[in-house]
Amino acid sequence: MFSLGGFSRSAQEKYTKDVWDTIIVGAGPAGFTAAIYAARFGLRTIIISKDIGGNMAITDLIENYPGFPEGVSGSKLASLMHEQVRKLNVDIIFDEVTRVEPAECAYYEGPCKFIVKTRNGGEYKSKTVILTVGAAPRKLHVPGEEELTGRGVSYCATCDGPLFKGKNVIVVGGGNTALQEAIYLKSIGVNVTLVHRRDTFRADKILQERFAKAGIPTILNTVVTEIKGSSKVEAVKLKNRVTGEETELKVDGVFIFIGYEPKTDFVKHLGITDEYGYIPVDMHMRTRVRGIFAAGDITNVFKQIAVAVGQGAVAAKSAKELIEEWWSKNGES
Repeated sequence: MFSLGGFSRSAQEKYTKDVWDTIIVGAGPAGFTAAIYAARFGLRTIIISKDIGGNMAITDLIENYPGFPEGVSGSKLASLMHEQVRKLNVDIIFDEVTRVEPAECAYYEGPCKFIVKTRNGGEYKSKTVILTVGAAPRKLHVPGEEELTGRGVSYCATCDGPLFKGKNVIVVGGGNTALQEAIYLKSIGVNVTLVHRRDTFRADKILQERFAKAGIPTILNTVVTEIKGSSKVEAVKLKNRVTGEETELKVDGVFIFIGYEPKTDFVKHLGITDEYGYIPVDMHMRTRVRGIFAAGDITNVFKQIAVAVGQGAVAAKSAKELIEEWWSKNGES
């Protein structure tokens, strides 16, 4: 992923002195699309994000995004979206948003302005906020996982796969990402075994066929109960969910692809998340707080780039309409 860290105090003051029409939190496909539409609508827009591209940027090959019949790497697609946003003069502040708060209500029963606070001490005021932070890879939560993350435990085959050429690894999961990344790892010379807790895969049929053709060994009805190693991954403990049999498998790496968890802790105090941390929205991408919109994986929809792009466009349009309805008609630009 692209990541530029923080920024100077003078640069921070440049962005904090004014009220923005919309602040977009996150720079994945939903955030980029929201920025493109917001800018074209004439809204004063900035993006605040820790990185560029989100999960898209660490995906080896994307084959189902329209316009790329031969597929495209996630990093390339992220770069193209970023370039399009830059051409519209939308700036990106590389920082982490830690809290979003209503600031001041302009009119009775009207919308509030919002304060967006960041890790580096920034406070940015906006008439609307579009949340597009996506979701982080879900963890196994087994002994050894946290301690050995970065030392053999990985959630990104594109990032770390080349380090394991000629070595033995397992891929944990049974969905599209797990099968696709297992195929990728084998293609670069990694010895892969896939471990899945069920007896069938949840992946698309075309991926299952490709996976079968790749001839990757598979251990079904099995879960990882522990990741072992002192300074690096050395083995995993496995348990068969049907027979209860426990075994140990020597491996050099563990790649985990078992779904995602929404990154919404910074807005849970607003009461806009559900019991799983996702943000419910209506067909206009409106949340329970007027003026705050959400798009992409954090809305718990079909997790696809095409879906995130569509939601980002709708969110920008809804932000524009709210600004026209509540702010422009009352004489505030």
